[in-house]
Amino acid sequence: MTHGTAGRAVRIANCSGFYGDRLAAAREMLAGPIDVLTGDYLAELTMLILWKARQADPQLGYARTFLRQMEDVLGTCLERGVKIVANAGGLNPAGLAAKLDELAARLGLQAKIAYITGDDLVDRLPGMQERGIDLANLDTGLPLAKAGLPVVTANAYLGGWGIAAALEAGADVVVCPRVTDASLAMGPAAWWHGWRRDDWDALAGAVLAGHVIECGPQATGGNYSFLDEITDRRYPGFPIAEIAADGSSVITKHDGTGGLVSAGTVTAQLLYEIAEPAYLGPDVVTHFDTAGVEQAGPDRVALTGTKGSPPPDTLKVALNMLGGYRNTMTMVLTGLDIEAKAEHARRLLLHRLGDPDAFDEIDVRLLRFDRPDAPSNEQATAHLRITVKSQDERAAGRAFSDAILEQALGGYAGFHTTTPPTGASAFGVYWPALVPVAEVTQTLHLPDGTAQDIPHSATTSAVTTSPVTTSAAPAPAFGADRVPVPLGRLCGARSGDKGGNANVGFWARDERTYAWLRGELTTDRLRELLPEAAELDLRRYELPNILALNFVVVGLIAPGVAATTRPDAQAKGLGEYLRSRYVMAPRELVPDASLS
Repeated sequence: MTHGTAGRAVRIANCSGFYGDRLAAAREMLAGPIDVLTGDYLAELTMLILWKARQADPQLGYARTFLRQMEDVLGTCLERGVKIVANAGGLNPAGLAAKLDELAARLGLQAKIAYITGDDLVDRLPGMQERGIDLANLDTGLPLAKAGLPVVTANAYLGGWGIAAALEAGADVVVCPRVTDASLAMGPAAWWHGWRRDDWDALAGAVLAGHVIECGPQATGGNYSFLDEITDRRYPGFPIAEIAADGSSVITKHDGTGGLVSAGTVTAQLLYEIAEPAYLGPDVVTHFDTAGVEQAGPDRVALTGTKGSPPPDTLKVALNMLGGYRNTMTMVLTGLDIEAKAEHARRLLLHRLGDPDAFDEIDVRLLRFDRPDAPSNEQATAHLRITVKSQDERAAGRAFSDAILEQALGGYAGFHTTTPPTGASAFGVYWPALVPVAEVTQTLHLPDGTAQDIPHSATTSAVTTSPVTTSAAPAPAFGADRVPVPLGRLCGARSGDKGGNANVGFWARDERTYAWLRGELTTDRLRELLPEAAELDLRRYELPNILALNFVVVGLIAPGVAATTRPDAQAKGLGEYLRSRYVMAPRELVPDASLS
């Protein structure tokens, strides 16, 4: 059944890109016409945060900020017929649904609230392993049985058909657990337009649009390489996807809001936290390398031509394990002899700590910010950042941080730290795996108290994947004149985390520059630009449809955001770092201003 008015596009808005995002966004998105209000609150790390909250109070485990937003907007949404779909249910969707019922009653509202379960597999893991499902780590191939750490969360990524069924049954609010981020848009679009399970291209188009808007203002000028393009520097308006009956869409924002929606801002977000362009999901495989991106007017970008194919016969599962305890202290080194001071501090600390076997890991990094003859005290400093991990909370706690503070009078000249001594904190280890779709039952719980299981779509064991490349065909001829220039003067970049891996996507703004970029950025060249990846596996993918390349740096932030000792734990700055690296480029491609 089609629910759209005269077949018009459904306007799906986003009001949250992460747990802790702008609270006012939900209210702000109701300042203009929308049909569905969505919010994304979950990431791999968030599931661990919600687990810790639930240990303190079993009634928690959901994104509490969502309740605060709903107190502002629930009445208005009901009055206007705006549906609400969010994955704020986290580890306790039933608990959040109950709280929303209480909120509606307190506000004197009649709201039909549905919720979805079935993603939580943590109690079923032993049985799966007994049946031969080894839950091998997707990055390392190691079976879960050899991890040697307690699993505290295990959540399968569900699709959007449960959301569509809830809306079809008349729900005003759909509380989701760990569904894919893009399902928050695909589900409502499938309901609105009455799509079939095998409308692969339409479904893929909606997934693509959902991927663009899931991170909120990252599609509307936030975290964007070319700051000079953004003339309205107010906080960006949150994005809207206008999804048509054929799955094509227009990405936009409300008139009069800050930021920018351009082919560049949308391309940047298309490249965010992806691996191969064949983007596997529970409902459809979306082929990012088939999508067209075109400016369709001021703050309007059209996404067209996206192809889809049947989904795989497995579902991704995100597991979090308790890894132990960690602590970080940073010593400030000033002026002359930075390296000698750092080595002296390191030796004093290791001698004071005694048995190194008390620690699972001791990570020491000298971070150089200093410069000779610095014009200010701050510009003469470097940081010695030391992180320890241990199964012993005491060893990683004040025993470690107090040992550093003892150097205050007996260490190097100019000793001070960036923080006082701190205690240890528990950390988690992320573990991505696959399970057969038959192991997962998605259940929709309706407002009238009934429940229904949501069947899986037709799957295939022969998924069409994207080729990994190491280099491109020879670039077209350029003049012999080459000039040194930062890579970022010729292309944009966006980077992020994919479990223990990082991705970085680069895009050019014209075809000739892209032809050069394809030839320049081989896997070997990227290793030269990124020395810390010298021994890591690099996977290179081409997306010529959007003049882009995507690289996956396997293991750069292993074993995941919560456990890595890398200072940029989520690889958010990786793309901008690489844009700052100098390359020799054809003079004809380099803007004159970049040479000054």
